[in-house]
Amino acid sequence: MPQISQLFFKTAIICLLIGLAMGLQMGMSGNHTVIAAHAHLNLLGWVSCSIFGGYYALNPSKAVKRLAMVHYVVYTLGLIVMLPALYFMELGNVQLEPIVGIGSLVVFAGVLIFAVVMFSKEIAVIPEARRA
Repeated sequence: MPQISQLFFKTAIICLLIGLAMGLQMGMSGNHTVIAAHAHLNLLGWVSCSIFGGYYALNPSKAVKRLAMVHYVVYTLGLIVMLPALYFMELGNVQLEPIVGIGSLVVFAGVLIFAVVMFSKEIAVIPEARRA
């Protein structure tokens, strides 16, 4: 499996674990104030990162491109900026709204990079066994 797929899958499982913990906390407390952060973490973190990982696993010629790693770094950075800020904003720290906006734009840039990767031409990849 390509390294980029592994990175996206590892990021996805971390997001799933945190998202589940958030959901459990909301369910046990009865306080659903942070529901939007929980939903964003599960959809942008768990689901989208899993899809990205699967795409690169199925398209190894695109997984080796430098742009794939740029995609991972930009998208993940956006998640790291946006999601904690959204969580704390929902808890009443409205001054974090600009940070949420910046993080959202970075996530959007990551998705745009993925679109470029998807629509780019395939390159031939020689399997390891044939290189020798």
